[in-house]
This record gives sequence, structure tokens and C-alpha cells, in this order.
Amino acid sequence: MSRRNFKVLYVSGEVSPFVRISPLADFMASFPQAIEEEGFEARIMMPKYGTINDRKFRLHDVLRLSDIEVRLKEKIDMLDVKVTALPSSKIQTYFLYNEKYFKRNGLFTDIYHGSDLKGNVEKVVFFNVGVLETLQRLGWKPDIIHCHDWHASLIPLLLKTVYASNDFFRDVKTVFTIHNIYRQGILPYKAFQRLLPDEVCSALYSNNAEVNLLYTGVEHADLLTTTSKSYAEKIVYDGPQTYGLGRVLEEYQTKFYGILNGIDIRQWNPSTDKLIKKRYSIEHREGKLDNKKALLLETGLPYREGVPVVGVIANFDEFQGADLLRQSLEQLAALDIQLLISGSGDKNYEKVFQDFALEHPEQVSVQTEYSDAFFHLAIAGLDILLMPGMIESCGMIQMFAMNYGTIPVAYAGGGIVETIEDHDEESGSGFIFYDYTNQALVEKLQEALACFHDEGSWMRIVTEAMSRDFTWKNSAEEYDQLYRELLEL
Repeated sequence: MSRRNFKVLYVSGEVSPFVRISPLADFMASFPQAIEEEGFEARIMMPKYGTINDRKFRLHDVLRLSDIEVRLKEKIDMLDVKVTALPSSKIQTYFLYNEKYFKRNGLFTDIYHGSDLKGNVEKVVFFNVGVLETLQRLGWKPDIIHCHDWHASLIPLLLKTVYASNDFFRDVKTVFTIHNIYRQGILPYKAFQRLLPDEVCSALYSNNAEVNLLYTGVEHADLLTTTSKSYAEKIVYDGPQTYGLGRVLEEYQTKFYGILNGIDIRQWNPSTDKLIKKRYSIEHREGKLDNKKALLLETGLPYREGVPVVGVIANFDEFQGADLLRQSLEQLAALDIQLLISGSGDKNYEKVFQDFALEHPEQVSVQTEYSDAFFHLAIAGLDILLMPGMIESCGMIQMFAMNYGTIPVAYAGGGIVETIEDHDEESGSGFIFYDYTNQALVEKLQEALACFHDEGSWMRIVTEAMSRDFTWKNSAEEYDQLYRELLEL
């Protein structure tokens, strides 16, 4: 049996460039392709949200994948599927659609802010059951279903209960990857009882009448991973950083692995990137200034020669550092910098940032809606990427940044320390602060600014950052080995 016959289905609530809520979307944009290059056949399934533009991404209907029945406990819902290839690859990406659940927006985002306001239980159950029903209609049997975060966490349990006697899924293995430990899918147990049979509901992990979907996925998957070794250690042993999952992860630690992220340098390469203003390279860096000027123009800030542009690109929530950024705003404004804040999320933080930008129109800009093209331009145009996140499984944005000569200043949460070498007099590709305080953040940024104004020092840092190897090759080889061990090959 050749390697090419081994099949892996990736199931995720987000995939870039179709929809991006968190770094998970960036992972899904490149990792399946890296696995294909290891010899597996990869495909992707995700929801078809109303925000996804069919024409832009060339989605098309598949006649034989229409009117698929999704049988729930008390009703039958219908599912249609659209398909396209993942950009820059030939990987088939299937979009599961039901107008009732996904037409307007449908994103699994309300739960990110603490409540099930718009039917997340119905969405997640429909999506997870729909994946398994779509596979049967498609007639494509994966050897492994690789599920990502709580949006896909019911699949391992469904395969061990209602689908356990289904011959189509015989010997199918499951892998469950935790990208965001603090986003767990905490949803009302009663809502699941209305939709799923008792054998499934009784196996859900619940506490105080609420189901924890991330915990449920951990309990029932055949193999567990996360996106760096240091993050894996933190979420098992580091008290508050475990967010309540330390015990179950320690229980299953013999099947829990931390494997560092990589990036697709075909999509994220300043010398070939078609989405930026002017291409450049480590040997010819002058184009970076053109991107800086274009970024300032697009964000409404004046160009000031010699003044660094510092950017924050993150969700506006506590975990991604919105509160630490809020605490730091006045100190940041006192520095001779221009500040770009890009993201969306908690409306309270959004208003704070926008009000602050109105008070400092020549120095601060806030972008709450941005395209893939803007994301690339920001990575190319910034001088410094400020990362105030409380804990990061690994992330990829700092790798994008370093590849483009944009230097990260980041908190040492999770896997960040595996990707950035903290600057000292001799070497370094970025700057890391270890105390989670606004004082530590500002002091480390000031250290970076001092280097920025020392041309020789800054060029050394930029050269080291752009010289680092962030390709998927080593990580994909580790997954190759894990997959083959799981399949007992």
C-alpha cells in the first residue's frame, strides 16, 4: 500500500482566506498542503458562512452533494455542499451549507465572548454530524479525521457512539488539535439533549448543566496535539494556563504531542507576494519602505520619515491582549511612534481603541475590518509587530512578520519562545517580555525602538529574522510519523 493512498480529512470552523477569526485559519491554509507533500491525500471541510463570497473564491455546487439528510434526535435538516480548491494548491475544500444556520453570518464567534446567543449548539451539532454524512455521500473514506478546536470536537465522540457500527467508518482514526485552550465551547447541556441521542449526551463532558466541547474532544480522540512543545507543557502543568483542562490532558499525556507550526513561504514571501505594494527580499530591502508608505496611506496616517510604525493585529479580547493594550495606550502614545491597531471582537475594547485613535488622529489608526490583501500589506509595511497576547499556542503571525523583516515584540506566552530568539548584543530575531504588565511591554518596546534608531543594530536583527527557516517541512515530518504510528503502519 503506497503512501498516496493514505487519506486525511481536516475539519475546522475557519480556514484562511475564506474566513479568519484566529491563527487557526492560517494553520489550515497551509498545513494540509504540507501533509500532501509528505505523501498523504488531504481534503478539508468547513461551514459555508454567509460572509464567504462564492464568486471571489470560485465556489461551485456539487449536484451529488445536495439535499444530504442530517438526522438529529427530533428532526431532519438538509445539507448542501459547495467546493473549491484551497488557494495555491489543489486541495479540495468542501463547504457545508444550511441557510438556517449559516446564511447571515453563522460564525462560531458568540461563544468567544462567553455566551450561546445565536444557536451555537445547533450550529456545531449540525456541522459535526453533517461532516460524517457528507463523507458517506461523497464516498471518500479518510484514514484519519483531523479535528481542530471545539468547532469539530463532537466528531471523535460521534464515531464511537452512533456511527460505531457503520462499516463506512470502520478503522477511521481521529486526531484532535488544540489551538486555543481558553476557547472551549461552553454550551447548555439541555440544548444537546434536544438534538443528540442519549448515548452521545451521556458521554459529553458536562459540569453545572453546561457541556465543555473542548474537554469532550480531548476525552474521545485517538491522538491529541497542539502547536508547540512549550504550549503543551503549559496547558498541562501551569496552573492558570490550563484553563481547567490540566487534569484531563495529564491523564492522556501519553497520546498528547506538541508540534511547532510552520508557514507556507509560497504564500508568505515578500519577494513573490502579489498582495503587497512592492516586492522585496533580504538582499534588496528597499521595497519595504514603499509598503510602509502604502500602509500609512491606507490607514489614514501621515508618513513621518524615521518614525517606526508599530502594529497590533489580534482579536479584541482579554486572551489576545486587548486589556494589556488598553492599559498601555497612554504610554505608547508618549513614544515617538505611529500605532496601528487591527482586529475585531469585544465591542467595549473596540470603542476604547477607536476613541483613542480619534484623540490621536496623526498617530493612531484602528482598523476593525480588513481583507487578506490588507493583512499582507500590514505584515510588509509595519516596522514592529507588537504581540500583547496572554498565551499563544504558537501562532504564525510572528513568523509571517519575521519573514517580511517586521520585528516582533511579544509576551513569552506558550509557543512564542520557540519561534522568536530574544535580542541581545550578539544576536536575536525579536524582543520578548516575561512579565505580563504594561510596564514590561513598554520597556521592551523601548528596547526595540532604541535598536530601530541604530541602523547597524536594526539591520542585524532584520537579517536574522528574515534568514530563519519557518517552513512546514520538519513539523510535517513529525505529523507524518504520528499519523503512521496511529494507523499502525
